[in-house]
Amino acid sequence: MNSADILTKRALLTPNREALIELASGVHYTYAELNQRANRAANFLREACGVEKGDRVSILAHNSVAYVDLLFGVAKIGAILAPLNWRLTSRELTYIVNDCLPKVLIVGPEFVSVYNAMKDSIKVEHLISIEGAEVSGEAYEHLLEQASAQEPKRPEISGDDPVCILYTSGTTGRPKGAVLPHRQLIWNSINTVVSWGLNEKDISPILTPMFHSGGLFVFLVPLFHVGGKLLLGRTFDPDTSLKLIVDEKCTVILGVPTLYQVWMNSPQFENADFSHVRFFISGGAPCPPSLIQSWSEKKGVVMRQGYGLTEVGVNCFSMTDEDALRKVGSVGKPIFHSEMRLVDEDCKDVPVGSTGELIIKGDHVCVGYWNNEEATKQSLKDGWFHTGDMARMDEEGYFYIAGRFKDMIISGGENVYAAEVEAIFREHAAVADAALIGQPDDKWGEVGLMIVACKPGQTATADELIQFCAGRLAKYKIPKRVEFVESLPYSPYGKVIKAELKAKFAG
Repeated sequence: MNSADILTKRALLTPNREALIELASGVHYTYAELNQRANRAANFLREACGVEKGDRVSILAHNSVAYVDLLFGVAKIGAILAPLNWRLTSRELTYIVNDCLPKVLIVGPEFVSVYNAMKDSIKVEHLISIEGAEVSGEAYEHLLEQASAQEPKRPEISGDDPVCILYTSGTTGRPKGAVLPHRQLIWNSINTVVSWGLNEKDISPILTPMFHSGGLFVFLVPLFHVGGKLLLGRTFDPDTSLKLIVDEKCTVILGVPTLYQVWMNSPQFENADFSHVRFFISGGAPCPPSLIQSWSEKKGVVMRQGYGLTEVGVNCFSMTDEDALRKVGSVGKPIFHSEMRLVDEDCKDVPVGSTGELIIKGDHVCVGYWNNEEATKQSLKDGWFHTGDMARMDEEGYFYIAGRFKDMIISGGENVYAAEVEAIFREHAAVADAALIGQPDDKWGEVGLMIVACKPGQTATADELIQFCAGRLAKYKIPKRVEFVESLPYSPYGKVIKAELKAKFAG
């Protein structure tokens, strides 16, 4: 079982079909051309760099077709792609490089200074420059051009053999490298195609960074599976990306909540024609129901709330178009080939309507964490991956994410899940976003402190917002204090960086 077959066999079936447009260069690629590039990448990595089965290959660069070359190229020869998050500091990247020890490091022009800051603290056998990066290594484009376009001889590869290592954000300590096997990529793709109804006519833009599972796996691999088309953006710009979606008649679009808000604020939004879009999907963080409703009312589009983890496949739930609005706030029902449970601290199933930890089982689950046996044991138990996310299921089988287990406040012995309380605050007309953190309290042990950012031109008082919660939340869940900020700190994927808020307000 080799995930590279998704491209190899697609190139055999529809070699001349357009597969990808790289927007920065304006180059259009057919499936045959992409497969040849992946073959060339595989051959030069093996022959010029000595990359063998199990060796790691890293890239530190903005989005480009090279990510596609490498994802499928390393898969063909049994190597492992370990892309680097270019938003991290050189110190953070040094830790990751020294953890996964790539044999090859590819550096783009925007990140030469980052590489120079870390080069004395890391050791890689082969340094390769891409797009004219001024580092003392061979040029990626030259190596690709000189290599054979023939299919490389493949080693024996099982479904459990790793093909990719993606590092978590490290919000709870050192980053952990999730090890994704070939079977995970294949079954995540099958689940997405079957559960979301993707087909060869679908067109999707990649607007998120490809060092992340969202950019690499949400639509890239599934659309290649069915023979669809991708538009590959280098970086994100709200106006140009909206124009792209309209002009290229994109049909399925992934974004994070902050991106959807930015799009709504764009001058391009009012006249944007989305009649060709089958659905938008929001991932990375909970999407405020008011934002989903605004898009539906203003544009008549379907927007689904997505949920996924790098470790278990990025597409874990699905719902019909009709229920996207009827069940606003829900992530839908479990994907086709997957088992899911909600359990208590003793791993016993909780009743319908009760909150429990979401655990997931299936071939779309990772094999653990790189060089971290303890973290692997904590997360993978009897074949079940413990997500650390709390959720509930209603009587119709729809799931609702309550928040991270660790993003929970225990007030007077009662569990208060941040995501549930934040969702209520976002329903207030003046609130753009809200983030709940805990604050020590002599009486209750811990109480809620809500940090609120209001919409432009809107205001609210703390008392007003606390009163708004009455009747919507149990009394023990209502925050005792509200602080206002101009804007909340966000990660690249729309998640609020609560560590910054805790340091400022609850330290």
